Amino acid sequence: MSAVFRSVFVDANPTLGAIAERLHAAGEPPLQVNRQPDIKPEDLPALLGDAPACWIDHTYLPTDIARQCKGLKHVVFLGTGARSYMNVEELAELGISVHLIKGYGDTAVAECAFALMWAAAKGFAVMDRGMRAGNWLRSDGVQLTGKTVGLLGFGGIAAEMARLCRGAGMTVLAWNRSPKSHPGVSFTDLDTLLAHSDVLSVHLLLNEETRGFLSAARLAQMKKGAILVNTARGAVVDEAAMIAALKSGQLGHAGLDVFDVEPLPAGHPLTALDNVTLSAHSAFRTPEASDNLIQAALDHSRRIAKEGK
Repeated sequence: MSAVFRSVFVDANPTLGAIAERLHAAGEPPLQVNRQPDIKPEDLPALLGDAPACWIDHTYLPTDIARQCKGLKHVVFLGTGARSYMNVEELAELGISVHLIKGYGDTAVAECAFALMWAAAKGFAVMDRGMRAGNWLRSDGVQLTGKTVGLLGFGGIAAEMARLCRGAGMTVLAWNRSPKSHPGVSFTDLDTLLAHSDVLSVHLLLNEETRGFLSAARLAQMKKGAILVNTARGAVVDEAAMIAALKSGQLGHAGLDVFDVEPLPAGHPLTALDNVTLSAHSAFRTPEASDNLIQAALDHSRRIAKEGK
């Protein structure tokens, strides 16, 4: 293993920074933890110097900035949504490989989707806001036992969501862009999924094919009053169309952990709707998932250093 290989965790928040330092063992390739979660892209070249590898959690890496990082050959993105923060193909043309981390938070994200589904069904957010303002708001909720949940896309997170929903007595339908099978899940075509789901939970990766995938036309195909849950990526759903569907009642409620623009700007139209429950892109934030994430990043650094490329 090369002794000169060095990785820089460029934007560690306090939690992930502490975990990285705890899990990084003596004798492993050096890891520099930069506890500066608000670092700007233009500061990356000076920070990295001649380091051949960096870890990125949430900082944008424009191609012109990467070009200035003379030693950079590897980017370990802490998650699967690297394309939201960098142009993977353009980086490849510069000789920079982007490594993703999959599966680390499948259970955590599925639990968040499950919780948003229940909060939406029972109207907890509306009642909570009302009671804090001195109002006693009571409304009929949705009984989820016996209802149908549709999973739009099927990977590790959707499989965990299926497990949770089946345990709650729900029927589970799924659609995936490539054929799949899974115990207790009925795979069907997209039209059937949209038409029969009382709850639609989004689990698609974001790419050019899936951007805006849940369009106004597809939202119109859903059951009137259905619940939409999105813990994938905000841009998979046409946000303007979703807001219109929420206002018209075509969508009964949306439970959202992800948005087109993050952080969600003050005064955003979604914040003015009672039939929306909001979560600050925190589905993956559990101690268990964070440990899994950093351990996987360390494994990437070990492998890259061993290969010496």
